[in-house]
Amino acid sequence: MSEQVSFGYQDISPEEKTDRVGAVFSSVAKKYDVMNDAMSAGLHRLWKDQFVRRVKPRTGEQILDMAGGTGDIAFRMAERGARVTVSDINQDMLDVGIERAMERGFDDLVWSRQNAEELTFPDRFFDAYTIAFGIRNVTHTQQALDEAWRVLKHGGRFFCLEFSTTEWPGFKEAYDFYSHKLVPRLGQMIAGDADSYRYLVESIRRFPPMPEFEGMIRKAGFVRTKVEPILGGVVAIHSGWKI
Repeated sequence: MSEQVSFGYQDISPEEKTDRVGAVFSSVAKKYDVMNDAMSAGLHRLWKDQFVRRVKPRTGEQILDMAGGTGDIAFRMAERGARVTVSDINQDMLDVGIERAMERGFDDLVWSRQNAEELTFPDRFFDAYTIAFGIRNVTHTQQALDEAWRVLKHGGRFFCLEFSTTEWPGFKEAYDFYSHKLVPRLGQMIAGDADSYRYLVESIRRFPPMPEFEGMIRKAGFVRTKVEPILGGVVAIHSGWKI
């Protein structure tokens, strides 16, 4: 049987997943940040602030922000003096980010269309690798983690912000109802696209639990790995070092 990967609750071929994920993000690109505000009641901004504080970007560091299309993480790190390369597989997302960067006066960001599984950057090039709310959309997650390890310098650090599954009793049931029933309706109202947001919710449920994903990060070669759950695991910050 040919390889199958998850696309929400469906199992499809890797090639089809890559194409369908691309279509999802092309569809939602222009309303992506508006929907993030609506879905999280603005909390995504606080999560991203906390994430960047953990990364501790320094002046002059070379940082790769993967799946960073609209620039939210990159802008925060550039404000702290880091030299940020923003990469995304989806050109529509990058175009939104470039437009936002121009409006905000971020002139020194590098924008590069890249597949996280097959980066064109040289070995041991970056001081840090960040990816926020993007790793679960990658077709082959382990391959992307291996590439993150490859492009990091020795002593480099990996940080991932991703949705997970909350472990808080009671809240879990309310969150499941909200995400499955209400998020697609918000997607239809704000972005005119319920199906894409239904996929995004389902992709969270199919993503590996926090301990399993930490194991995948270690398998890629990272050490001193850590998981920091937020809101009981609605989102989590994963980190590791290349030593």
